[in-house]
Amino acid sequence: MKDRLEDQIEWYDKKSMQHQKKYKNMKVVIIILAPAIPILSVLTKFNSLYVTLLIATAGGIITILEGLLSLGKHQENYIEYRRICETLKHEKYQYYTKTGVYSEGDTFKLLVERTESIISQENINWANMQNKAKGETNNG
Repeated sequence: MKDRLEDQIEWYDKKSMQHQKKYKNMKVVIIILAPAIPILSVLTKFNSLYVTLLIATAGGIITILEGLLSLGKHQENYIEYRRICETLKHEKYQYYTKTGVYSEGDTFKLLVERTESIISQENINWANMQNKAKGETNNG
């Protein structure tokens, strides 16, 4: 149980938090820089090279961060990893309390089968996403 289920719950929890942190940090920077551009553009009437450079830099940073968010799929990953983590926890708690599908029969075998099915489905989804990305790269 510890070697598989607990480790998987911990892994998905950790990965979800990492992606959520990356997503939110990048979005905070974007939210701060985006309104700075029109505010700074008012100052360009003073013909300041520094203001022009600040505006260009802010726009460039926003573009880079949006590209990284799209490429890394941080929002989608943190939501999906959180969903899987919570699903695995749900299975564990039902198993421990002998409720739901774990109320009778070979409950450990059922837990293993259901847990592996959840993990396997995520792996299949990941592989499909990688193949789709490769296809888009080769066709684009």
